[in-house]
Amino acid sequence: MSIEAVPRTVRIAGVLTTLQAVAGLIFVVALLVRGTNTGSGGVGEFGSAQTYGEAGYFALLSAGVLAAGLGMLNGKHWARTPALLLQLMLLGTAWYAMGPSGQPVIGLVLAVPAIAVLWFMFNREGRRWSYYGNAAPDADRED
Repeated sequence: MSIEAVPRTVRIAGVLTTLQAVAGLIFVVALLVRGTNTGSGGVGEFGSAQTYGEAGYFALLSAGVLAAGLGMLNGKHWARTPALLLQLMLLGTAWYAMGPSGQPVIGLVLAVPAIAVLWFMFNREGRRWSYYGNAAPDADRED
């Protein structure tokens, strides 16, 4: 399937997923800056080694999310499943932030883009694009 055949909704979902990855990478940079500051305070008082480890963990996750977002932008069907799983995990995190944690603003910031990506991927165009992703390259397609 050529890049021109990628539906607009899938591209929008790819942009949103890529922006989520960029937010994760910004968080990684903030962790690295925090790791260089001694006695920066906060919950748990992580040392520099733990903060760098946390930054590495989130860097790997953000790189995977970035790959999925860019893959969807380029019309790669393999990117759909990782992006959808990420959105479902973010919805669970948003639910926890809104309910038990008592942080509804953070919950909404996480939930709104996740719901949007899910809608863009499960609407008619997104489903049709996904369906044809499993067809053989030389198969006859009904458009």
